[in-house]
Amino acid sequence: MPRALAQKMALMGEQIMLARKRRHLSMQDVADRATVTRLTVSKVEHGDPTVSMGIYARVLFALGLESAIQGIAANDPLGRALQDAELKA
Repeated sequence: MPRALAQKMALMGEQIMLARKRRHLSMQDVADRATVTRLTVSKVEHGDPTVSMGIYARVLFALGLESAIQGIAANDPLGRALQDAELKA
């Protein structure tokens, strides 16, 4: 995994951990709500890239942050520029 991507995954995990702590929830509370193990929540909070995206989504849902999923790839300036270039041709 590229280092820059690993750093972004770690940051995302840290942000999820901070969201959990702000809600005064234990890892076990989130694990129970997301129907995963405490170990899996720990992996999510460390930004482990081997955890499936579905598990990340379930943890976000357990924290009430599922709307954040809609932001993934929403801002795509390169893709839009490529699409506009095709329309001009």
